[in-house]
Amino acid sequence: MTRVDKKDLRREAGQRTRDGLMSAALELLARRGTEGVTLREITECAGANVAAVSYHFGSLKALCDLAIEHALEQYLDAQIRELDALDATSTLPEVAAAFARPMVRALAAGGQDLAVMRTVARVGIDPPAGWERLAGKFDHCRRIAVRVLTAELPGIDEQELVFRTRCAAGLLNWLALAPIGTELAALSAEQIERQLFPVVAGAFRGDASAAR
Repeated sequence: MTRVDKKDLRREAGQRTRDGLMSAALELLARRGTEGVTLREITECAGANVAAVSYHFGSLKALCDLAIEHALEQYLDAQIRELDALDATSTLPEVAAAFARPMVRALAAGGQDLAVMRTVARVGIDPPAGWERLAGKFDHCRRIAVRVLTAELPGIDEQELVFRTRCAAGLLNWLALAPIGTELAALSAEQIERQLFPVVAGAFRGDASAAR
């Protein structure tokens, strides 16, 4: 085996360790929250040694912050895919469905998927500094939603539509944390959609008649 081959193998092993630590951290965070996770539990779950956390992430907090950030990024990517499928003919109910569908999937899946979303929503109240790199994805979601809403809600200015979009996002985060989210998680995805999509559409619509 050449020196290059050995270097590649070490790099792959290091990446597996890093990925394993991220997965273990997210799994334990989903179960216990940010205050209930220890360094030893994460390393035991990942089959790694304690020094690996310092080597790959610097600290337990940095690892946990990055794991939650990664989960949020996956959620935003799913939301962007849904919103990117909209076009100039899309209706307000369709933008509401696209905006809410990733959360519906998490609610319907339950288990770790929902637990992860609860962790992300909880930390999102006071987000870590590292989340600033996701600002572009947040903005991308809002821009697409506002573009469709502008056509659907003439007379409502952009600033107001951005506010409504942020409120709709806050509503979805609240569902992940509130008891009603647990109730919804007992339903099928289709049942959740029937109940949730009109509520999100209502958040976008506001009292449109009063603005005219």
